[in-house]
Amino acid sequence: MKNVLIINGHQRYDQVAEGNLTKMYIASASEFFKKNNFNLKHSVVESDYNIKDEVEKFVWADYILLQYPVYWMGVPWITKKYIDEVFSAGDHNGLYINDGRSRSDATKRYGSGGLMQGTKYMISLTYNCPASEFSAKDGFFDGLSLDEANIATHKTFQFCGAEPLETYSVHDIFKGDLDMNSELEKFAKVLEKNFI
Repeated sequence: MKNVLIINGHQRYDQVAEGNLTKMYIASASEFFKKNNFNLKHSVVESDYNIKDEVEKFVWADYILLQYPVYWMGVPWITKKYIDEVFSAGDHNGLYINDGRSRSDATKRYGSGGLMQGTKYMISLTYNCPASEFSAKDGFFDGLSLDEANIATHKTFQFCGAEPLETYSVHDIFKGDLDMNSELEKFAKVLEKNFI
């Protein structure tokens, strides 16, 4: 059986972002993984987590699903705090050994010291902006794709040696006409493609 860690990267803001959408996606993913016989662990960044225990979850995991809302073009600050604390504690503890460079071997490059080879990760994002703003020269993101606009999250995992799976995103979440049944079907298809 494969091991998967699901991280709830939501930060609550009363009446604006209460976490219900994030919880819905995590519940859907949890059901999918249980149905497909994965061992499952959860982490919640907005909790009183133990940093050492969180590092051990990353070492245990074959797969990581990071679910979060995009706030001001990036991860919520509490999710960044979690990443900073947990990944920093992973130095020489299963996540990375160093930044990869070596004084004795100039061919070793920055970002090649990760210990998470073989671990795969997926990011799943909730956005207020429309999908049309990505990969469009005249779009808000200046032609950047969804993954390029979220490069900091990808590079964090790459630094530790993990490999990306296809990213999922849902858009226009405040528009009022979001068809959640359709979106959850799309999400299930991405999960199936990535993990089965």
